[in-house]
Amino acid sequence: MTLTQLKQRSLLGLKDLGKEEIESILERAAYWENHPVKVHSGQQGKFAANMFFENSTRTRFSFEVAEKRLGAEVINFSAAASSVEKGESIYDTVRTLESMGIDVGVIRLKPTGLLAELSSSIKVPLINAGDGNNEHPTQALLDLYTMRKQFGSLSGLNVAIVGDILHSRVARSNLWALRKFGANVSFCAPPNMQAPELDAPYITMDEALKADVVMMLRVQLERHESGMLKSAEAYREEYGLTVERAQRIAKHAIIMHPAPVNRDVEIDGELVEHPQSRIFPQMENGVPVRMAVIERALS
Repeated sequence: MTLTQLKQRSLLGLKDLGKEEIESILERAAYWENHPVKVHSGQQGKFAANMFFENSTRTRFSFEVAEKRLGAEVINFSAAASSVEKGESIYDTVRTLESMGIDVGVIRLKPTGLLAELSSSIKVPLINAGDGNNEHPTQALLDLYTMRKQFGSLSGLNVAIVGDILHSRVARSNLWALRKFGANVSFCAPPNMQAPELDAPYITMDEALKADVVMMLRVQLERHESGMLKSAEAYREEYGLTVERAQRIAKHAIIMHPAPVNRDVEIDGELVEHPQSRIFPQMENGVPVRMAVIERALS
């Protein structure tokens, strides 16, 4: 496979992916969502490796279901119980699986920037399942898919993303992808969780509640230890989507969250399955979206 083909079939991020390409992935996801047969044989004999050097049960399960529905063989690799703990580098691990004959690698890792390096030396398509605080492209694709299903079009949509923008790869991928479709993205965050390098306006919580899409980000409670977060209660008080605040969102608006959810911190527990919440439908949409991305990598 040439480097150009590899690049075309990999999915490292949405910042540099064209609108047409994103559009075609979303169209293909719609095809898979409406396909009545649960398991297909199209990718039979192909091997997909899920290489998670950082934990994420939901994302890994979603990819695994997508791969199995396409008929691919699945290899799951989790760093916590692996040789990476013994000092083998991430590069060596990926190269090892490549040399064993995998056809696509789904990879999640902590260091930002390493994925781009890996992709230039690994000869199979790679799919980014979250890298550092850089990008999480399949999460943003399923978010766009969910919004499109709800509103028909993304153009002119007002999307408010609330939470720890500084460390959020979800916020970055959504910002870059939504802008290509003419959506207006604004952020709402405590001053020490803002990312000034991202070109988007910051608004108050009251203003965020006026958006068409109110997207809450997970609070990483471990930031409490580092002093970034005063307390979970104080965060909820200022930036949480409480039952009281949810009464102020527009009737047509939707609530989103990439999950896992810290109930009663960034969002009150009873709002997770509120009629305007799309949190579980987002997870549901993740499977056809990832089927489209895996298929694109293997075709």
